[in-house]
Amino acid sequence: MSVREAAFLGFDKPVDPRPDEMRAWAYHPESVPLHTMPRDWDLLISGDVLGPTLFELAMDRQCPARRFAQHCMYIYAADGLRQNASNQRKRRLKKFVERAEEIGDEPMQMWAHNCRVLMTRPELFDHHEWMEGGLVRHPRRLGLFNRR
Repeated sequence: MSVREAAFLGFDKPVDPRPDEMRAWAYHPESVPLHTMPRDWDLLISGDVLGPTLFELAMDRQCPARRFAQHCMYIYAADGLRQNASNQRKRRLKKFVERAEEIGDEPMQMWAHNCRVLMTRPELFDHHEWMEGGLVRHPRRLGLFNRR
């Protein structure tokens, strides 16, 4: 039975879900609605442990929770582009961006483009856009020469 076929029964530790739990939930998000999750759950899970899983889900056009995963990838990217981000996070983010550019569809290529813009112009960071879902709710390519 695949993740897509199995019913999801809930998270063992919602504030620290395992990758397999995250994957199972993403294909059955109605089983545990987002509004029932802990406050700032998106921020809690958008780290290195679930980064590869969230990227995989964000790339999957068939994933019911894809937009949520894309939102988490914007958070992951913004955190990975901070000056004090670990080198491991920066390297992993660069690989995600390259993969999205190579094989991603329009939403993920747009994410990769926006990451490249922020890498070049970190002063263009906008908390609402990157951390609160603005770029997912209103998708667009950021301009390299935007002014604040």
